[in-house]
Amino acid sequence: MDSYFDIIVAGGGPAGLTAAIYARRAGRSVLVLEKEGFGGQIASAPKVENFPGLPAISGAELADRLYGQAEALGARIELEQVLEIRDGRPWTVTTDYGTYRCAAVILATGMRRRTLGLPGEERLPGVSFCAVCDGAFYAGKDVAVCGGGNTALQDALFLADLCRHVTLIHRRQAFRGDPILAEALARRENVSFALDTVVTALLGQERLTGLALRDAAGRERTLAVDGLFEAVGQLPERALSASLVAVDAAGFIRAGEDCRTGVPGIFAAGDCRTKEVRQLTTACADGAVAALSACRWCEAAGAD
Repeated sequence: MDSYFDIIVAGGGPAGLTAAIYARRAGRSVLVLEKEGFGGQIASAPKVENFPGLPAISGAELADRLYGQAEALGARIELEQVLEIRDGRPWTVTTDYGTYRCAAVILATGMRRRTLGLPGEERLPGVSFCAVCDGAFYAGKDVAVCGGGNTALQDALFLADLCRHVTLIHRRQAFRGDPILAEALARRENVSFALDTVVTALLGQERLTGLALRDAAGRERTLAVDGLFEAVGQLPERALSASLVAVDAAGFIRAGEDCRTGVPGIFAAGDCRTKEVRQLTTACADGAVAALSACRWCEAAGAD
């Protein structure tokens, strides 16, 4: 197969797939490279209710639709991890499977999950980062969700339909997520809240048996649970961007609303970009803007 493309998109989430759709509609050859799963983290959402025109859809179905649309338009989509992007005319993109060349690169690498940083977090069975993926294993059991944003609230609602009891733990008094979700949780009889509270340790040797908690007043207690679902935020993927383009102190790619990074031929789209609002709709908007900017760059650069 031809290893040259007008535009290579690093990342197959909503921003990356939208970029592929717009670039293909503009007549450019496009390669999308994704290292894990297409659709990004939205693919694990049990229900998406804030995407215009689709009042209730699962994240997995939305991801499938984006993927199918990009593929139907002729984008080449590969499950490969980008290892290196080298400067030149054209750019050289190396993955764990091969090497490709392109006139423009769109970085749509998204975010990775933040952890609590506790001993045993990565190895102890019973700790999960995906309620949709693992919730069924805890049917009829007691679980906890840690976090205060929309993901944590949605996870708690999803688990409340499966589990005997759900404890939602948040380090602040007020949730950051949508009030409508918090109100829905408050109406559930099998949901309780541990606010102004942090998890200080994971209990159990062979698997998780409980949590050590401490509240804002310094009081400590243990909570017996069979599972912990973490939803404590996200961090930008930095492996590619840190050495390629300018990033801020947190690792987000410095790029304006035109999605230009300051490095000619490199664009940034989605949650990996410096921005005020990180939502599904703004990720898709970034993908469209980055694609059109990249198409103009290809035209100026004389890419056929």
